[in-house]
Amino acid sequence: MPSNAPIGVFDSGVGGLTVAREILRQTPNETIIYFGDTARVPYGSKSKETIITYSRQIIKFLMSKGVKAIVIACNTASAMALDVVAAEVPIPVIGVVKPGAKAAADTTKSGNIGIIGTEGTINSGIYNQFLSKRNPNVKVYGKACPLFVPLVEEGWINDPITEEIAERYIGELKNTDIDTLVLGCTHYPLIRHVIASVVGDKVTLVNPAYETARCLKKTLETNGLESNTPAREHQFFVSDGAEKFKKFANTILPCEVVETKDVSV
Repeated sequence: MPSNAPIGVFDSGVGGLTVAREILRQTPNETIIYFGDTARVPYGSKSKETIITYSRQIIKFLMSKGVKAIVIACNTASAMALDVVAAEVPIPVIGVVKPGAKAAADTTKSGNIGIIGTEGTINSGIYNQFLSKRNPNVKVYGKACPLFVPLVEEGWINDPITEEIAERYIGELKNTDIDTLVLGCTHYPLIRHVIASVVGDKVTLVNPAYETARCLKKTLETNGLESNTPAREHQFFVSDGAEKFKKFANTILPCEVVETKDVSV
């Protein structure tokens, strides 16, 4: 596999752009090919079997583009499909859950950690498993926040409705004495300011997108896959709504998204 081959990144929609943004910042020589499954978002309420099927389809598409590594920039798909699909391809596949859990375990001082995510991620218990392995003494408080994804996809990032819903969801965690809160969905960093205002400044927010980019960088170095040439033009694909996605991506990423293509996987 040539070291200047691109990195595949996929998510259920626009949330994975938070991971792509961190990859571009931390590994500026790398070229990415991004796929957002906007026709089938959200993933959080779907079954494990369905998520595995979707992930296989998307990975097949990314592999056809000659990627050297794949980042599952979706907590739900990382929780439900990572182990299965990683065993089926000959390149590194990285999820967002393990890096986020590691950072949370290393950050907490009280041992009380909150996790917010989709229903699929919270119900899977995957963060609890990783956190318990890292630190058996932690107490994990999970809260599903299913409306956050459609609100972000709609672009209602600074809307009073989003603030009200955040207060309803996350307000339940205020009596748990958490000192660390994992943003357990890649859409959530896009409303980080809203979440921070609800939990207060005594709670540290952990962004798995940042930690995942660090993990990718280390994985590329370990496998001798770091690009030694400048990045080429990044490519963006979605399963629906290419123009809407492109406009949103250009408000998130440090590079200009010139074109986004609709494709069927």
